[in-house]
Amino acid sequence: MAVSLEQMKTRKVSFKNAAGQLLSGRMELPAAGQPHSYAIFAHCFTCSKNLRAAVDISRELARSGFGVLRFDFTGLGASEGEFSDTNFSGNVEDLVEAAKFLEAEYGAPALLVGHSLGGAAVLFAAARLPSVKAVAVIGAPSDPEHVSRLLQSSEEEIERTGSATVHLEGRGFIIKKQFLDDLRNKRTDSVVKDFGKALLILHSPQDATVDITNAEAIYKAAHHPKSFISLDGADHLLTRHADALYAGRIIGQWASRYVDTPATEEPEGGAGAVASLSAEDKYTTSMWLDGHHLVADEPEAMGGGGLGPSPYDYVAGGLAACKAITARLYARRKQWDLQHITVEVDHDKAHIGDCAQPGGPTARIDRFRCRVRMEGDLTPEQRQRILEIADRCPAHRTLVGGVKIQSELVDRA
Repeated sequence: MAVSLEQMKTRKVSFKNAAGQLLSGRMELPAAGQPHSYAIFAHCFTCSKNLRAAVDISRELARSGFGVLRFDFTGLGASEGEFSDTNFSGNVEDLVEAAKFLEAEYGAPALLVGHSLGGAAVLFAAARLPSVKAVAVIGAPSDPEHVSRLLQSSEEEIERTGSATVHLEGRGFIIKKQFLDDLRNKRTDSVVKDFGKALLILHSPQDATVDITNAEAIYKAAHHPKSFISLDGADHLLTRHADALYAGRIIGQWASRYVDTPATEEPEGGAGAVASLSAEDKYTTSMWLDGHHLVADEPEAMGGGGLGPSPYDYVAGGLAACKAITARLYARRKQWDLQHITVEVDHDKAHIGDCAQPGGPTARIDRFRCRVRMEGDLTPEQRQRILEIADRCPAHRTLVGGVKIQSELVDRA
């Protein structure tokens, strides 16, 4: 069944928590095609779904073919409720309700990802969700009570008066005694010991907020399958763009071993290539190429993030691959000893006169320079013939022939 591209984009969603309050979320979906499975991302303590790292990781997972729900916990971001009335157990309940919403509207979650205290929360929530096959935690405390150390200067006041205003990341939050009491009753080692889920732990050795010994404690408490990835050089909030994208990419690749990844359905109209770009991503573009999820970008020198090949890189890459495949097919048919072929392609803008083409002295043309290397017991005549055949590959003929491109606006309303 073909899937409408209108269904495949970032969209606002909302669902109710256990108290009936509306929680605000975002669905991140692949550029095209039905997600092979679904995931939930849980943000860090007092953060929101719009933290740059949360967005980066969710979108990197979407590029891996996941549909990802990121949402604000009760009382945070755009969600209803008072943060002062929440606690860690409430976060776990929010995750369970998020899973119910996801199952009802899209598909049951197979992957949970949590950052910092959100990491501890997904460990507890996963134990209650049979559909979850894999869990990844980033900078997670081995015990939720670790958060109370961040409140150390206010803990005495909280114990004495029942609450205190705590300033975190430049914002004030009212923390009540019930929040601390709830943290003290939760231990991750008792949860992961009989987990029954694949577990990935990502942590930075330089994390100054949650020490890496927390990752060690979680790892030791868990049974296999379990894995650890060092986010060397990253800070706790993964503020560096590249660190968050790396984490998302690793999680997506790792999780593919534990979740079902059926073939991606083609988009409506049978398009072989789809590009999807959100305003906040600048030039970083999610791509779907005949069932494969990729990313394109512009170099940093051009104002991009340099997080993927440029559009022209893809054109050059397609030309190089087509030449290599065509040459290999021809050599196999002729039973010639072509053991290996390498095709290097560079793209630039050249003066038409340099390319022996008619035109004015300042006219320029796209030029693809191809360098072909062959290995094998081949005569000079065979090598030259293979080169000639490579220059007749479909991609080469498309680029040098008459090409017609038709563009039309598609009504999304």
